[in-house]
Amino acid sequence: MELKDAIIDLCRPDFYYKSIYDINLQQLKELGINGLICDLDNTLLAWNHHQVEPQIKEWIAHIKELGISVCILSNSLQVRVDKISNILQLPAVSQALKPRKRAFKTAINKLNVNSNRIAVIGDQLFTDVFGGNRLDLLTILVDPIADKEFVTTKLIRLLEKNFKKELELIQKE
Repeated sequence: MELKDAIIDLCRPDFYYKSIYDINLQQLKELGINGLICDLDNTLLAWNHHQVEPQIKEWIAHIKELGISVCILSNSLQVRVDKISNILQLPAVSQALKPRKRAFKTAINKLNVNSNRIAVIGDQLFTDVFGGNRLDLLTILVDPIADKEFVTTKLIRLLEKNFKKELELIQKE
């Protein structure tokens, strides 16, 4: 296998949805998933947004009703992540430096669930999906919920666009 193919495979999500609300949570449960590692910015909330919408609270409550544990994993600053995690009553890892393995391992430990029963949900190939795949976790890519993003994230999105074409997640032009 060529290096390019290996990298593309590490960026290939197991599932792709437009939104977290489109994810078939019952299917995840049937696949044996008991833990979710969720990205924060542009996955659960818009980037740098501090208000948790009722729909997110309901979605998290539904996940908990299914017996699935959730941990937030974010590269954002601790103050903001802690505020959101307190509102949602979820454990969290902030300033994670994704896609580093250590960040994902910390989230796995907080979930206290066997790693083969954990899925990662995020909006970025190079942080969320790549990081999850490096640890053989089930990975779920969702579209970002807003266009407003951190400057470096905007640059990474340009690179991701080519990978998404390669992965056939978007139409080739």
